[in-house]
Amino acid sequence: MRNASIIIAALIAAGAGIETGFGASSQDFARIERGRYLATAADCGSCHTMPGSDHPFSGGRSIETPFGKLVSPNITPDRETGIGDWTDDQFDAAVRQGRGRSGAHLYPAMPFPYYTRMSRNDVEAIRAYLNTIEPVHNAVRSNQLPFPINIRSAMTVWDALYFKPGEYHPDSSKSAQWNRGAYLVQGPGHCGACHTTKSWLGGDKQTDALRGDTLQGWVAPDITSGQGALGGWSVDDITAYLKSGHNRNAAATGLMAEVVDLSTSKMKDDDLKAMAVYLKDVSGQAPQTAKSPEKNVLVAGKAIYQDLCSSCHASDGKGVPNMFPNLRETATVPATDPTTVLRVILQGAQSVATDQEPTGPAMPAFGWQLDNAQIAALATYVRTEFGKNAPSVSEADVQKARSKLAAGTN
Repeated sequence: MRNASIIIAALIAAGAGIETGFGASSQDFARIERGRYLATAADCGSCHTMPGSDHPFSGGRSIETPFGKLVSPNITPDRETGIGDWTDDQFDAAVRQGRGRSGAHLYPAMPFPYYTRMSRNDVEAIRAYLNTIEPVHNAVRSNQLPFPINIRSAMTVWDALYFKPGEYHPDSSKSAQWNRGAYLVQGPGHCGACHTTKSWLGGDKQTDALRGDTLQGWVAPDITSGQGALGGWSVDDITAYLKSGHNRNAAATGLMAEVVDLSTSKMKDDDLKAMAVYLKDVSGQAPQTAKSPEKNVLVAGKAIYQDLCSSCHASDGKGVPNMFPNLRETATVPATDPTTVLRVILQGAQSVATDQEPTGPAMPAFGWQLDNAQIAALATYVRTEFGKNAPSVSEADVQKARSKLAAGTN
């Protein structure tokens, strides 16, 4: 079966115009392998593959945005419903310029504002790799946004405000390692797509680059260093987290667990370390000190914490390295927005399992056991005691989180 798969892939690639087969040059295969690696670094599979699907990159996954629903297109080399009949120029325009095959504007759920940092050679390598994927006939209607947002011409204004095309150019004052990390974070890794605060139009606020945002019911925390939430993390801590989904401080859950599973865990160690070196050099802001909560709330929250949480996270919140998060160094605990803290208390969370860390510990749900006042007290205690005096949580905050989780909305 393995030999048959190789032959089929070779025939597909040959049909798409790639020199391959037993007489193919090592340069051809190196280009395809480079494209495979870049597609992994760009996390293309997260959006373009349905979870559990046997047909990678065939599209159909629903992507929730603040403006409505989009559905990822089929990017297999199927000539009718995929990109098999696209030219290289059309593919490059989609990836780096945000233009569809007909020239229509794409929505930034496709992270072209970041992919524009890649070179034409990068994009052509990705195309070469995608040409080797099994073609899947799967017609997808991507634009399911409500009127008038579904009118793509409105993106002309958005592009003018928020899209700055252009390849990444190395900073000569920085090391090669720093520049490699900057390229990966700013380009294919598109970290800012989640971790940068957005305007009401959904564009990046450049003054808040990598300082966190909330999306799809999770907080994408501040990942700047210096005085930021990851100020206590070393380069090795960040590298380990990206590679395995776990380190001495935290465990990846939710949307980040998927990024680790499908993308960063499969990247080269040197590249992950370069990303970490770059992130450690991005300046952050010191967390703001919030108003002290009422003493009775902290007393109640501490009692609940000691009863339900301390067996895993320890009385001092430091947890167990590579197993249970250290609440004092987990980036979501001190976040201004308590969404993730409330979500994991109410609903529980499953951390990612990877080849490097095959055990993915889970946190149980307590939403069935605790009422809104108790959860508010617990969250407030955790955020005050371990979260560098993060803002308190109210009963109204908890009820809002419950309602959204129950309704399946974000």
